[in-house]
Amino acid sequence: MPTDDSGLPADSWRWTEQTWRAHTDAVRAGRRLIPDRWPGGARVAVALSFDSDHETIPLRDGETSPGRLAQGEYGARVGAPRILDLLARYGVPATFFMPAVSALLHPEEARAYTRDGHELAVHGWIHERNTLLGRADERELTARALDTLDTLTGQRPVGIRTPSWDFSDSTLDIMLELGFAYDSSLMADDEPYEIVADGRPTGLVEIPVDWIRDDAPYFTMDRYGSVRPHSRPRDVLEIWTDEFDAAYREGGVFQLTLHPHVIGHRSRLVALRGLLDHIAAHSGVWYATHAQLAAMARTALNGETAPPNSGTTSPNDRTTASSVPDAPEQTP
Repeated sequence: MPTDDSGLPADSWRWTEQTWRAHTDAVRAGRRLIPDRWPGGARVAVALSFDSDHETIPLRDGETSPGRLAQGEYGARVGAPRILDLLARYGVPATFFMPAVSALLHPEEARAYTRDGHELAVHGWIHERNTLLGRADERELTARALDTLDTLTGQRPVGIRTPSWDFSDSTLDIMLELGFAYDSSLMADDEPYEIVADGRPTGLVEIPVDWIRDDAPYFTMDRYGSVRPHSRPRDVLEIWTDEFDAAYREGGVFQLTLHPHVIGHRSRLVALRGLLDHIAAHSGVWYATHAQLAAMARTALNGETAPPNSGTTSPNDRTTASSVPDAPEQTP
């Protein structure tokens, strides 16, 4: 978008009300989707997610040096196995959003997610910046990613997280056209909500994310840029436990986004293990994949009352903290 000397979009201050309302109304948060009760009478829903980007970040940008690719490879070689082991020890299901190129590079990892009772969801083809693509290219890459994950695992994904954590002018229409049940890319609420397009409800459930509940802003490093990690893992743990505690008090959702190549390092797993310990100390916790959470949100959308055990299709689901096995003494 062209800018003026101040760096602001050129002439945006001249926009008519019709113009700026059209922009804000294009994709909007509709009804908050919290069911009458969580499964098993739980007090809070916990939805953990991992973006298994691996080598796709440098590949997307045309960076093919062994050093940059090795940083991504760490996520597949070291981070993901550690995370799967930790989740198994705590009996907690999660959702893994995986670019299709990552899945093709590491097909056994993609299969391990679904085999272990976790959810595998779409995260673009090569972590492309979907907001820079034309409609035809964005649709083709999204459809190709969906088909690739389906072919690799035999389970067709129902959810998507855009690589850019943002929508182009075409993204929402593409999601609806391809039949996704939910998205997890936007930030208009702490709780799930229905996406509204130009004032019309779409029926698409949004499970919102936020940079506060993401490991990348705290820990990422760019050797040649200004990005430097500035947070101690234990300080980040305090932020995340505060987020969980607030969700617990309000009876809402605690959603978290992590990356195997970021959180998977030894010192940073301390934060994830500490968070799981903290959650396990609370009764009435329902751990859910994003797909299960979206299904529960849809009961609110349809005005239904959720049965006591709905949404617990994963063999790793735990509806109360008392059913979580004792935490391991050592971080893997």
